Amino acid sequence: MPSPNRIGLVTDSPCDLPLDLVEQHQIEVVPAILVLDGQSYRDGETISREEFYRRLPDLRTAPSTAAPSPLIFAGRYEKLLSAGCEHVICVSTAASLTSLHGVAKTAAADFPGRVTVLDSGQLTLGIGFQVLAAAEAIAAGVGLAETLALIESIRQRVRLMGVLDTLEYVRRSGRVPGVVASLGGLLNLKPVVTLSEGVVRPLGAVRTTRQANQRVLSLLIEQGRLERLAILHTNAADRAREFIELLAGKVEIPPGLLTVNLTSVLGTHLGPNGLGFAAVINRVK
Repeated sequence: MPSPNRIGLVTDSPCDLPLDLVEQHQIEVVPAILVLDGQSYRDGETISREEFYRRLPDLRTAPSTAAPSPLIFAGRYEKLLSAGCEHVICVSTAASLTSLHGVAKTAAADFPGRVTVLDSGQLTLGIGFQVLAAAEAIAAGVGLAETLALIESIRQRVRLMGVLDTLEYVRRSGRVPGVVASLGGLLNLKPVVTLSEGVVRPLGAVRTTRQANQRVLSLLIEQGRLERLAILHTNAADRAREFIELLAGKVEIPPGLLTVNLTSVLGTHLGPNGLGFAAVINRVK
C-alpha cells in the first residue's frame, strides 16, 4: 500500500540500505549495472556482494559499472503513481560520480510535476540516510515540502569518511584520480578520504591497518554528537566488528547502528578490506 500521505520513494542500489528497511518503508531501489568479464549483472539482484568479492581477485579484466535504462526508473515511478501516490521523490547517487542521477531525471521528464529527482551528493549510507529520514517522515504523515526540506537538512549533515586498503582499485577505476594524484600514486599507501557534495577529498594516508583503524576512529570522534551511524566495510566484516569494539566509551552510538558491506558497484572502485563510516551529525559545525 502507498504511504499515508501518498508520497513514494525511489533510490538506486549504491544507497546501501539494508533490505529489511527497504521492505519496511516500501522503497523502490533501482539496481545499477555491474559488468564482470563481459557479463552484465543487476547490482544486488543477479549477483550478491559475497559472490562479487569472491570473484574480484581472479577477474581477467577490471570490473566496470553502468546506469540502467531510463525505462527502469520510469517503471518504478509509474508503479508508485499507479498505486496511489500523488508524488514520487527519487534520491540518487551523487551526479558528479555516476550517470544514475541523469538517467533518473530523464525518466522523470515523462511525469511532469509528479516526480522530483534529488542529487544526494553522496554514496552508500550517505544516500541511504537521506532516503531513510524521508521514509520515516512520510510514514509519520509529513507533507511533500517538509519532506524535501528534511532531505536537504540530512544532506548537509551527512559525513562520509573511510580508508581504502589499497589505491589499486581507485587507480584502475579512474573515478577519483585527484585522490591518487594527491598521494603520489603510491600503491603501498592506504588513503583516508571523505566525500562531500559529490567531491572526494583526501585526508591523508597511512601505512598499516592499525593506523587506518585509529585514523577512522579519530575522525568519527571529531564529528561530535550523532543522530545516525553506519559502520561501512568492503567485505571486511571481522574488521568492522573489531572497529565497533573500539568505539566503546569513545563514541556515543545512536540508536539503530548499522553495519553494512558496501554493494558491488562501489566495491568495484574501492576494492576489498576498506573501512569507514556514514554519520548524520546533530548539527552543522
